[in-house]
Amino acid sequence: MGGAEWAVDGRWGARGPLSAAVLGLVTAGPPGAGRLLAPPGPFADPWGEDHQFALYLCYELHDRGLPGVLPGWEWEPELLTLRRDLERSLLAAVRAEAEPVRSVSDALDQLLTESPDDIGPSHFLRDEGGLRHVREYLVHRSVYHLKEADPQLWMLPRIHGPAQAVLMAIVYDEYGAGRPERAHAGLYARMMAAFGLEPDYARYLDLVPAPALAVVNLMTLFGLHRALRGAAVGQFAALEITSSPGSARLAAALERLGGGPDGTLFYREHVEADAVHEQLVRRGVVEQLIADEPELAPDIAFGLAAAQVVEGRFADHLLGCWRAGRTSLRSALPALPALPAGVTAA
Repeated sequence: MGGAEWAVDGRWGARGPLSAAVLGLVTAGPPGAGRLLAPPGPFADPWGEDHQFALYLCYELHDRGLPGVLPGWEWEPELLTLRRDLERSLLAAVRAEAEPVRSVSDALDQLLTESPDDIGPSHFLRDEGGLRHVREYLVHRSVYHLKEADPQLWMLPRIHGPAQAVLMAIVYDEYGAGRPERAHAGLYARMMAAFGLEPDYARYLDLVPAPALAVVNLMTLFGLHRALRGAAVGQFAALEITSSPGSARLAAALERLGGGPDGTLFYREHVEADAVHEQLVRRGVVEQLIADEPELAPDIAFGLAAAQVVEGRFADHLLGCWRAGRTSLRSALPALPALPAGVTAA
């Protein structure tokens, strides 16, 4: 993976000049102590490893922070300038791939209809995936699910009235509806452990490639900008609407491989919860928000389309790697010394 000289607290290495610039800046000392070590240059590939990792690092300063980095870097102007340029380049790429953007109603209808010819990672895992594939999938998704709904919380103070109240009700469920032991991030950690993975936050970040980072970066990008609050709602709606059937397939895959209660509860929980959330987000959030602020409809439609762009890229990456017989991570996970209790390899 290289770039060890740029590692933050010995954990992560840079993936190119952009992420090296971020890491070099924030490890220089207190905010204002350093400058970008080199001009980052043109943003040749906004979908690439370096670009996505640099943006993810910038966003982590708003979330859990970076180990060994002083929290004041979160609002350092020089870093924000670089982040702005990274965001603009990514947004332009997403918009280019999302065109032509359907109307909100057409986009919702498409999301609600699954073709019998559809094939995606959840279908692969249910029908033919082995333990290796499942463990890789859990690592990919850990960069979101170990902080599930945190990126979407930025939306809450930016919409108001009935739509905000319904959104809050949905998000409340993500955090266990007042029961900490039912918080989805905790359920995901238990599932990782059940399949022989270490559930510590960001434990596998160095292994997670750009397509998986882009999914989470898009959520945070939309959430952090009030001007993109409609897109944030659209992205969240796409996530909730497509979650239930995909979760059912993933639960079946995990059960087939011998996952016990801890190994299947996360996705079984989402089958039921997100079937309800799908109705709430469509009627109570999207439709209500458009009724109150009709000018947001194009942005909501873009958010729906943008979510499909990044999820489609992620799916193509997984299936391309798995069909070719190679790891979908940046490097393969270490082999398990022994299978977890009850779990089978295939």
